[in-house]
Amino acid sequence: MKEASEPSKVVSLSQRLDPSSQRGGELLNAVRGIAGRRLQQLLDGMFEHVDDALFDLAEKAENNAAQMHYFDGMREVRKRRPAVERSYLAQVSRELGDIAASQRPAAAEPAPLGNIELTLVADNELEESLAITSMISKNESRLARDLFAVNQRLSVICGGLKIDEGNNPIAPAALSQAFRQAMRELSADMRVKLIIYKLFDRYVLSGLEELYQEINAELIRAGVLPQLRHGIARGGQPARPGAAAAAAALGEQAAAGADDAEMAENLLQTLRQLFSARRGQAHGAAAMADGNAGAAMQAPTVNELLGALSVLQSQLASGPAFPAGAVDTAALGQEVAELKDHLLSQLGALRGERPSQVASIDEDTIDLVGMLFEFILEDDNLPAPMQAMLARLQIPYLKAAILDRRLFANRQHPARRLLDGLAELAKGWSAESDRDHRVHDKVKAIVEQLLHEFDDDMGIFERLCGELQEFQELIRKRAELAEQRVAESTRGRERLEQARRRAAREILDRIGEQTLPPLIHGVLARAWANYLVLTILRQGEDSSEFADALRFVNDFIASTRPARDPESQRQLRQLLPGIERALRRGLASVAFQESDIERLLGQLHAYYRQQLGEAVEEAAPEEPAPLPIPESIQPIVEQEAPALRAEREAPVVPPPDLPELEQVLALKPGTWLEFCPTGEAVERAKLSWISPMSGRYLFVNRRGLKVADYAPHELAAALAAGSARILASEPLFDRAMDAIVGRLSQGLPPAPPAA
Repeated sequence: MKEASEPSKVVSLSQRLDPSSQRGGELLNAVRGIAGRRLQQLLDGMFEHVDDALFDLAEKAENNAAQMHYFDGMREVRKRRPAVERSYLAQVSRELGDIAASQRPAAAEPAPLGNIELTLVADNELEESLAITSMISKNESRLARDLFAVNQRLSVICGGLKIDEGNNPIAPAALSQAFRQAMRELSADMRVKLIIYKLFDRYVLSGLEELYQEINAELIRAGVLPQLRHGIARGGQPARPGAAAAAAALGEQAAAGADDAEMAENLLQTLRQLFSARRGQAHGAAAMADGNAGAAMQAPTVNELLGALSVLQSQLASGPAFPAGAVDTAALGQEVAELKDHLLSQLGALRGERPSQVASIDEDTIDLVGMLFEFILEDDNLPAPMQAMLARLQIPYLKAAILDRRLFANRQHPARRLLDGLAELAKGWSAESDRDHRVHDKVKAIVEQLLHEFDDDMGIFERLCGELQEFQELIRKRAELAEQRVAESTRGRERLEQARRRAAREILDRIGEQTLPPLIHGVLARAWANYLVLTILRQGEDSSEFADALRFVNDFIASTRPARDPESQRQLRQLLPGIERALRRGLASVAFQESDIERLLGQLHAYYRQQLGEAVEEAAPEEPAPLPIPESIQPIVEQEAPALRAEREAPVVPPPDLPELEQVLALKPGTWLEFCPTGEAVERAKLSWISPMSGRYLFVNRRGLKVADYAPHELAAALAAGSARILASEPLFDRAMDAIVGRLSQGLPPAPPAA
């Protein structure tokens, strides 16, 4: 049997297969076959739902025109579906083939949004770009575990070429971009395309987990990294021995999103080991000394703990309202730290005697919840007023953790999802962006509902999760509309600025050092410059209309050359009809009235008769009459010339080489930052859009209103100066678990050497 077909042969990370070899080629072909088959199935499932979705929208359309858009879209999709499928699958297959040829596929370009909009885009393409970017970001996060393994194994069979989310042809980014290219086969309305993108996300990208699992299983059978474990770096910390190594394993398991009961139990056992190691021998000695007393007074039962916590919860719920004004986080932290003592005192009041201790598992749970809420009060991702509100949830969450000890191990636990959702909503909060108090009051209402209503019914967390999601969806839709308007306005302004600069540069470059007659210069610098700007905006810089407009500039300047001999006079006469036709057409498009055009042409006729040496009926004035230019016509060349001159004369100084620039270039739309300029109010803003023209980063607040825009080097300088900082994008619970594991691991002794 050939070596290539031996499934028992193991390939480690240090071994590289030549993709052109028989074995490497066979494995890549297997991957390509799995991908083609799976993607075809997923596409079939998606297209089966397109008709229903568009028909439903057509029935709900606000008018007949909108209804026809959807019906036309249905017909277009039915007609062009085979072409879209062929284009999509062929592109994916081709890019997988490029890997086999040791070529970097097209999807390797950085930053999805930058790839999408490298050139000037049409107005409605912004929506398309945002939809694609959102799909990529969401699915890269969701599929991180399986995708990591696929990347590592593909790297091995591709001869050591580094495969990651950016250049893997079957990663969410590449597959989304390939589908966008395939969608160019459709001439449907953008509203129809956006519906199809949503279905692509729901029925194709959502099925990638099974694709990756099948590819991983196939490569494991072939012996490629069979022992590979999920190893996405979290902070770059080296592995720790002993109990600390267990802590590292806990972090890895939590990052992998363990949901099942067995994994939950393993995580809880690891946490208990960490708490036990933290208490150390002193705790054990104390337990032995109190053994006889413990026999006389049993540790509180779960029901006793819950009863005491319910009393404390009712006292908190009926106590003072949320603090107004400045928040004293130090005092809140003290309250969080003292909860265990208050709990023991309340147990004593209920029993008649205060217990000296609680069961180890209950003590671990109390300490773990306490550390979670200590983290919340230390988390600078959260504004202080939001920290104060969330800190009031310590007792309800301690009750929930006692009732269901999987809370800390299960990422999908409703209580965990609710706290993550509240923290995410709170992250973008500021008094300025929440003038109507909608967000503040919603968080407050959910906190108060838990304090007043939660006893032992864990279903309340699921219900509140649904309520919070509905609220978030509502404010998201409102903010998206504002964001789109801001982005479109910014893009329009940038296009206009670039068009003005381009028009001025073209005219000034052609004039050069020449001194043109005031009449000719005035027409070019004002009227024709405006026409150039309009042509760029409407037809584009690569259009034949723009080329004709530039040709006119050349002819108009050439018409000022002295015509002293018959040949030069003949050439001038040949130019004049074309100049007049171009002027009539161009000036009419930039708001010149017919009478103003005739008056200007009259001045030009007089000028050219002089050029040709022909008799003029009236003596021309020494100074030409003012040009008949409407007030709406901007003096573009005069306005842009100083900046262009400064640009040419300024020495080329590269922006400072700041390490923060790498952070800036890695930012993705949706990332939140906090801006704290000296002497100004702190503001939180989300990266909404990266301009494909200027590269500037546009930031908006929670309501979708513009807060600031920065060039990349400007934002890097703000990060370096501390006047801006990037807020963590990971969920609150994940970050808290990492911090807790790190804190518990500090100072732990190393494990004894293996026997």
